[in-house]
Amino acid sequence: MNLIRNYRNWRAYRDTVNELGRLSNRQLADLGIMRDEIKTIARKAL
Repeated sequence: MNLIRNYRNWRAYRDTVNELGRLSNRQLADLGIMRDEIKTIARKAL
C-alpha cells in the first residue's frame, strides 16, 4: 500500500508543478506565487 500511496503522492506533486509551471509570471503573481516557490507549494499540497 505504501508503494501505491507514494506513487499517487508523486503524481500529485508532478501534476501540481506542471500546472503551475505552465502559468505565466503575471498569472503566478496574481495568485501571489513566485516561480521559485512552485516546488515548495507543490510539496505542501500533499
